[in-house]
Amino acid sequence: MSDEIEDSASERASSHMSNRMSSRIEVVSRVSGRRRWTVEQKLFVLRDAFGPDGCVRTACERHDVGSGSIYTWRRQAMSGELAGVRKLAEPAFAEVQISEQPALPAPTVAASSGGVIGIELPSGIRVSVDATVDADALSRVIGILTR
Repeated sequence: MSDEIEDSASERASSHMSNRMSSRIEVVSRVSGRRRWTVEQKLFVLRDAFGPDGCVRTACERHDVGSGSIYTWRRQAMSGELAGVRKLAEPAFAEVQISEQPALPAPTVAASSGGVIGIELPSGIRVSVDATVDADALSRVIGILTR
């Protein structure tokens, strides 16, 4: 009789444990290999990830897709590539027309009014010139003095 009680008790314990264990088991399925997503499926996942109240992490878990794929699909959707329509890059150059240069009036030289321009260089050298100084010559002189 004690054998029967032990068998009965062990059966109850065994069935109790198996029921308890089965309620704790979570089956996680992963698709092995690469999946093929249709354009409609990708757009559905993008709406889930970036729509109102969307969350990329939640969309990844819900649709069993990596976040890298979601961001790639978003970039493709924004460029039109996802729908199979690739936007052609527009030319970045503007049209140019060359025409003859209009004749410029000759520069007028003001009469010497006695005005003098004083230039003080960082080295402390001072150069004084009047309004009729040749700009190229003055540039060469200042270039030499600042060496």
